[in-house]
Amino acid sequence: MPYDPVLADRIRMVLAEELLGGELDDDQGDLGLVEEKRMFGGLGFMVAGHLAVCAGSKADLMVRVDPADLPALCEDAHVEPMAMAGRTSKSWVHVAPDALTDEALSAWVTRGVAAARVAPRR
Repeated sequence: MPYDPVLADRIRMVLAEELLGGELDDDQGDLGLVEEKRMFGGLGFMVAGHLAVCAGSKADLMVRVDPADLPALCEDAHVEPMAMAGRTSKSWVHVAPDALTDEALSAWVTRGVAAARVAPRR
């Protein structure tokens, strides 16, 4: 399995809590639209048609963020901008496994969901 199954299960639990706790709801167009897709060698979690977070193969996490928040988020030693094919993203960060306590994972998933909600529709 190319993605970390334990991290994927933890993400599922956070998303389920958000669904049950009212953070994700039909008013936002979220219910029924949380979908999992294998991508980038990991498992991506789509919310309302946009990728919010992705569980990597080494228990690392990729998170969609507001581009305005990127510089401040990357001040943390465990967080860096995502880079793929020599290009650095302005709206995605990579979070090291060491930083993914339950509380931190919940905060990152919530941040990814919020960014996915406002991502421009294609």
